[in-house]
Amino acid sequence: MAAPLAQASAGSPLSLLAPGGLWLLALLGPLVLLYILKIKRSRRRVPSTWLWAAAQRDLMARAPFRRLIAQLPLVLQALALALLALALARPASRGRALTGDHVAIILDASASMSAAALSPSGEATTRIELGKQLARDLLSGLTPGSDALVLEAGRDARLVAALDRDLVRLRAAIDTVAARDVEGDLGAAVALAADRLRQLGGARRIVVITDGNLARPDALRGVSLPVEVITVGTPVDNAAIVRVDVRSGSGPAGGADDPRAEAREEVQAFLVVANLGAQPRDLYVTMRQDNASDVLSSRRVLVKPGERLPVVLTFRPSPGDYRKGLLFELSPRDAMPVDDVAYGRVPAGDKLPVFLASAGGEPGPGQGGPGQPGLAGPGGPAGATSSSGSPWLARALASDPMTSVTAGSLADLLGAPALDPDTFVVIDGACPPDVPGGDLLIVNPPPGRCFGTVVGPAIERPTLTSWDTADPRLRFLTLDGVHLRAASSLEPDAATRALIRAQEGTVATDISTASRTGTLLGFDVGESDWPLKASFVLFVRNLLEQARAHRAHGVTGPARTGEPLRVSVPATARDLEAIGPAGERLEVAQRAGLAVIAETPRAGFYRISWQGPQAGSVLVPANLTSVAESDLTPRPLVAEGGGEVAVSSAEGQPDAHTEWTWLLALAALAFVVFDVWYFTRVPRRQQGHDGAAA
Repeated sequence: MAAPLAQASAGSPLSLLAPGGLWLLALLGPLVLLYILKIKRSRRRVPSTWLWAAAQRDLMARAPFRRLIAQLPLVLQALALALLALALARPASRGRALTGDHVAIILDASASMSAAALSPSGEATTRIELGKQLARDLLSGLTPGSDALVLEAGRDARLVAALDRDLVRLRAAIDTVAARDVEGDLGAAVALAADRLRQLGGARRIVVITDGNLARPDALRGVSLPVEVITVGTPVDNAAIVRVDVRSGSGPAGGADDPRAEAREEVQAFLVVANLGAQPRDLYVTMRQDNASDVLSSRRVLVKPGERLPVVLTFRPSPGDYRKGLLFELSPRDAMPVDDVAYGRVPAGDKLPVFLASAGGEPGPGQGGPGQPGLAGPGGPAGATSSSGSPWLARALASDPMTSVTAGSLADLLGAPALDPDTFVVIDGACPPDVPGGDLLIVNPPPGRCFGTVVGPAIERPTLTSWDTADPRLRFLTLDGVHLRAASSLEPDAATRALIRAQEGTVATDISTASRTGTLLGFDVGESDWPLKASFVLFVRNLLEQARAHRAHGVTGPARTGEPLRVSVPATARDLEAIGPAGERLEVAQRAGLAVIAETPRAGFYRISWQGPQAGSVLVPANLTSVAESDLTPRPLVAEGGGEVAVSSAEGQPDAHTEWTWLLALAALAFVVFDVWYFTRVPRRQQGHDGAAA
């Protein structure tokens, strides 16, 4: 174990001086010389020399100097000069010393650092404020000539201040550090500090200021430089919401009074409340809408020490509640408020909107019914026959009770002014370039390029040989015994995008983009016996389940604080704007149908809006939900490598030294101001006395 970097000096506080500023004391000699040199007087003719007897004696003396007489201006100027010299020497009374030519100070800025704490004087504060004050004290203990850099350790390492000797700039940089609602990673910050210091000569040290509640206790593994870890804060009990999931379900419409009533839609919120303390907690868990005070649902729970208790809250939404924000709160609050609140969003209804568009007009049973699919018919390319697969698609889609199917023409789809952005779109016999809505199924497109897949000539009576059973769209089904009359040969942009293969080529491909899942079938399902198989209904059900899952989340990847936030937006979206939880504007990038926010440092609601033909907005909740950060009991550090690691508590650190530079400079300025006042005031009085004597 290495000796702690901050050590108390023995005996009384030590006064330190940097000798570089004491050279100013040499100016005291010229100052005194000015007061003992004789004044060179000019000759004037006067009526009598009686009033100038002293001047006449100076002219008769042969020595160039006169006797030094103590005068107030001389004393004031000498004192000002001496104080200014001492100020430039940076005197300080010091109680600790931070050794090292180059020092890296790392401040833990994870969520646990926002927990409440007590300052040494007993005042209420937070752990991050204790850490910042300790960092300022460490800077004050730097030896003359040393420099330091400051880093912030959140989810990623951030350089707050580069190597610098200016303590004013370093302290100003420390003031900008704030705790973030993220899991911390000290390892990245320590690695960055070691990389910055490794190329420098002299003594190099790393000081880590943390509360010890590390999400990754092995953060100091493999450190090659001496490291001192100073912990702030004391262990406290804490309860937190560590998981939240909001879904749309159904409940009885009439309750116990009318059990035969038809079930109604309800929003179901599933929470996990953890008690990370040593005492049982009696808590209220409430749910309300964002920007509303009315409680939608609440429960009172008793959580035992160490228990993770599931809690379910429900309410019945109205159509105006869809996609609005939900707040879940624990009360009473505790030492760490950030994990007492979680955020969710009301799902967009229990039924998935589906739009079935046909290139030849409105499909469906009204077109004469699906009839009997078959393999007979005139020759020609796929899709050139009079039979259509749309009625079979409409029947399979409508068989799901949790869908709302709308049928229309392709013009109706492309001209729809207010199409739900999560609509599952099915297009039969066409492949338009810009398709609104969410997930997409294209059936029997014409020859040409379709979303990266080249639709080629027709294949007569292809024999299916294989299908991608690992793909969620083809899970739990088999295509054995399925016969096609004809299919278009498909050439996907990558071999991995092939979904269904025949001996003659690929007949189904994946045309997904970053913002939506897309499937292309190169044949008319009405010109096959697939609709008579159970696998056809299962295939459509898999597509609907996938679209329903995308609709429920609306986000690619987890919406956790500290991680990039990716939201699906229409391909025609432009002028994107992102607003953070505190109303701040955030940078947002648009990539292949995705709006990407690089970092989400705060828990809360992020709103992304866009302009274009399908203008709209989406509200995305981001949560901490981290047991590691909510557990406010220190965990032992795992330190392995060539460097030495010392762990100490901030409570055992001696008081930092105090610099007297600014105080001495202000005193010197006060003497100069008094000297100027005295010099300008005394001659005026003498002139008045001389006039009276005359």
